[in-house]
Amino acid sequence: MHKQPDLIVDPGDTATFFYQSGTYTPDQSIGFLMRRVLSSILQAADAQLAEQGLTYVQWLPLYKLLLCADTNSSTLAKDLGMDPASVTRALDRIEAKGLLRRERSTTDRRVVHLVLTDAGRHVATQVPQVLTRVLNGHLQGFSHAECTLMLSLLQRMLANGDALRDAWHPSKEARPDPSP
Repeated sequence: MHKQPDLIVDPGDTATFFYQSGTYTPDQSIGFLMRRVLSSILQAADAQLAEQGLTYVQWLPLYKLLLCADTNSSTLAKDLGMDPASVTRALDRIEAKGLLRRERSTTDRRVVHLVLTDAGRHVATQVPQVLTRVLNGHLQGFSHAECTLMLSLLQRMLANGDALRDAWHPSKEARPDPSP
């Protein structure tokens, strides 16, 4: 049985911890608020991309393919943090709209290349314009310094989350060999 590692900080150190279990409420939760902000951003982007007939689940992989043309569905799923079945369904819908072609590799039949059509590239190039409008709308009233600070803080939270995940789920290389 895998023993859970100790926390990176001492739970008795109330100066270190912002949240306390006795006073925790969701409306003051950074995670809850980030999720609500993300939901608001995605709803606004979906509304603007609806004229293209796309939803978040479709425009996200479409845009990722524009940025990284040499990818397959499993890599796409991993990069986007989506389950492979969801990515496959999204790719099916994108392909049905004529925005994507699947081409089997001529050198390895197991490999299927995902290729944007001209129409797919055209639609995908509109995604950054929509996202910048939506994000700038959500950042209305923030200074450039505040936006830069927020980015830095979120990046630090992600790094902390990665460290916690790695501590709780060490990689195979980091695990001791169970053989005697």
